[in-house]
Amino acid sequence: MSATRGPAEAVPGADATPVEEAAFGIRSAALIVARPATLILALAGMLAAAVVVATAVGTVRLPYGETARVVLVKTLGLAWPLEPTYETIIWSVRLPRVLAAGVIGFALAVCGTAMQGLFKNPLASPDILGVSSGGALGAVAGIVLGWPLVNPWLVPTAAFVGALVTLVVVYALATRDGRTDMATLLLAGVAVSSFAGAVIALLYHFVEDGVLRQIVYWLMGNLSGKRWEHVAVMAPLVAAGSLGLWLLSRDLNLLMGGEDDARALGVSVERTKRWVMALTALVTGAAVSVAGVIGFVGLIVPHMLRLLIGPDHRWLIPASGLGGATFLILADLLARTAFSPVELRTGIVTALAGVPFFLYLLARRREMVRWS
Repeated sequence: MSATRGPAEAVPGADATPVEEAAFGIRSAALIVARPATLILALAGMLAAAVVVATAVGTVRLPYGETARVVLVKTLGLAWPLEPTYETIIWSVRLPRVLAAGVIGFALAVCGTAMQGLFKNPLASPDILGVSSGGALGAVAGIVLGWPLVNPWLVPTAAFVGALVTLVVVYALATRDGRTDMATLLLAGVAVSSFAGAVIALLYHFVEDGVLRQIVYWLMGNLSGKRWEHVAVMAPLVAAGSLGLWLLSRDLNLLMGGEDDARALGVSVERTKRWVMALTALVTGAAVSVAGVIGFVGLIVPHMLRLLIGPDHRWLIPASGLGGATFLILADLLARTAFSPVELRTGIVTALAGVPFFLYLLARRREMVRWS
């Protein structure tokens, strides 16, 4: 006879019928799926709450209920009457910035998850390929050339192009005979990042103080003044790239076991590497082009969510995206309000949180930095 257990732990015995075994399998699968799904729903709820709180809090504090009402009415296109002052502050001033922070946080966290899966290393982040540095160099070059005076969209465009060009250079340096060595890719990313940083530092010496201030503010990560146009340009690229990375979840899961095993299971390893790198560059470039360099979001959030939800990228990628959006929205809220009326740059807040976390991870993985 089979052992008697609680309903959630009932295990079919040797004399179980096929129907009982099938029912047990269905219950087990449901439990496996329920926990990640529940966590994702909780993260979605936290994100919605963060949007309302960040939109309501500012120089003029607005009621949370009225803020949520304005957001819902305008989003759903309802014909309900709204208080004009609240509507203007929320919809035209604050909400675009909050949503821009959410989209950028989503992008960086999803890319960090993909990079950590590809490199099998929790210290990997979206800028590991030098994409952020390349985007920064493109933007700085545009600022030095005076493009903001010609068209405000030229600098984001230059940043996006710089990010993609950097990816092409890094990939070409690391690829031989159609195969990309991950260690060489990492070293190439570090080298290109260092070169971009050196060029940016060189340009500091040939610009006026006003231009230099623009460059420094941009490099710190700047969400100030973001409008609906920024969200509209960035969101489709982030959505398309993130969806592409999610569709590669199975391949990333198999690559975690090693390239040889993944290849034996039918994964086109080199094709997967190319797609992951290209999509990461697309998404990171879109984020960097709008907000500048905001670090550590793609390092902190994926690592924390992996501890909660597990290593399955089918769940980890969307969970990290939601967590990253919430994290950056709250970081931007802190940047706006911590020393009001002085406003910090969002990248400063994420760095203050990220550097100690990075050192903690490094201490936990001391063997990574030992000489072989």
